[in-house]
Amino acid sequence: MPVFFQRYLAISVISGLGLCGYAGAQSQRDGTPRVVIPTGNRPLTPVRPVAPSSRILYQWKTHITATIFWCGEQPTARNPTPNCKSSWDTKWAINFGGYDDPDPANRIANHATGDFRPKAFIPKLNPFYIALPYNDVKGWGAHKPEASRVIPWFSRMRPAPGKTVLKGRWIQIYYENRSCYAQWEDCGPWVTDDWEYVFGTKRPKATQNGAAGIDISPSIRDYLGVSSGKKVHWRFVEDGQVPYGPWKKYGTSQPAGVAPPGGKPAPVKDGESIEAQRKYLEYLRKLRDEEFAKKPLSEL
Repeated sequence: MPVFFQRYLAISVISGLGLCGYAGAQSQRDGTPRVVIPTGNRPLTPVRPVAPSSRILYQWKTHITATIFWCGEQPTARNPTPNCKSSWDTKWAINFGGYDDPDPANRIANHATGDFRPKAFIPKLNPFYIALPYNDVKGWGAHKPEASRVIPWFSRMRPAPGKTVLKGRWIQIYYENRSCYAQWEDCGPWVTDDWEYVFGTKRPKATQNGAAGIDISPSIRDYLGVSSGKKVHWRFVEDGQVPYGPWKKYGTSQPAGVAPPGGKPAPVKDGESIEAQRKYLEYLRKLRDEEFAKKPLSEL
């Protein structure tokens, strides 16, 4: 057994990591979600230390009314804004690959295979997407005056004038002891200036549809088993905190070089993503657990 592996195994036993890590969701006594996320924040050879951003924990927005929306949705009396384009993508439906039909009869929803998508086509973008009621850009050449002050990761990204730092941002959604992950792809419901709610501590300012504060896609609806008008909890998460799942099965959200579950990731190289580091760390943990199971505790 390699020296670094022996050292890691010993540290794991002493620190009480246990045999199995998981990305499950549990409820605390006060009803708020308590979710364990494998972030891989222990530096060990040969994996480089995880970036500080992966240790950031954002506050939960609790008991938020969720409504369903979908890419390609046409305007109606209750929803006058069409969704063929988004706040940041004028060709959203085209880039997505087509109409994200919300009709359950026209969708695949399979927890065993991880397929949550329309039957008609393979999405070219992540079908786990959401909208929140804030847009950080004003036109195409400038950010809103408060954006740099209220968005926690704005200074880290150092965007060019008018370039959004919100599109594609990961969030975690929790509903009835199950959680999933999704990416921010549009603005709404109803308003696009509610930064006090999105990044602060206030409740959503919109009063329509039960004071809806988040739009979720049909894939999120099907995965969580949630219907429009129900209350969910959500929070922002960093890229390195997002485990592999159906939300990384389609589109470009799956980082290059990351093997699917069960595969062996290549050793991490300088410059590769935090997600690649996390996948390789999970692989090492699997090896550790296999070795741990072979020997009695007295021999470790």
